[in-house]
Amino acid sequence: MATVLGISRATIRSRIDKLTTDGTIQGFTVTLKAGAGIYGVRAVAMIEVAGQGAEKVIRRLQGFPEIRALHTTNGRWDIVAEIEVETLEAFDRTLRDIRHIDGITSTETSILLSTRKSG
Repeated sequence: MATVLGISRATIRSRIDKLTTDGTIQGFTVTLKAGAGIYGVRAVAMIEVAGQGAEKVIRRLQGFPEIRALHTTNGRWDIVAEIEVETLEAFDRTLRDIRHIDGITSTETSILLSTRKSG
């Protein structure tokens, strides 16, 4: 940032610290490119929800740190969840926990084997 803005790193750091202290910046996140190798297992889970229960199910799914993104959709499936975990055991545990959520009537999950195009 310092190079792009033409100011010193110390100035950048000072401004970020000030914005964090006064609450303007409330947090930081890192977004990795798909397939960066951090997670051993990536998958998509298509989820069918009974009746009008999608919002309740989405709120529960938002609490899963293994779920990187949630999408609502049309057609057979109501929700698509992108899952990333380190091991197959963690994947199995996550799927079991998802399937036990009240209101979920059916799921279909596919493990992502490789990424051919990203972004």
